[in-house]
Amino acid sequence: MSAPMHTRSLPSVTAPRARATAGASARLHWWALALPALAFGLLLTLLAGSGEAHAATGEVSSLVQVAEQLLRAVG
Repeated sequence: MSAPMHTRSLPSVTAPRARATAGASARLHWWALALPALAFGLLLTLLAGSGEAHAATGEVSSLVQVAEQLLRAVG
């Protein structure tokens, strides 16, 4: 008994273009843009506030308060 043979078709000329078009229409997830932007903003805030650095006291900075509020909201 012989096994069925599958013939391999040659790729058409438009196949690479179809693949490129399919890749170009792919959408990014929301966090793929939001997380780097958030990280950049936080690092920029830390750098901008470093000129006002003071000795450690008992008072908590506003950046720490905002971070704590965000963590409470998320978690």
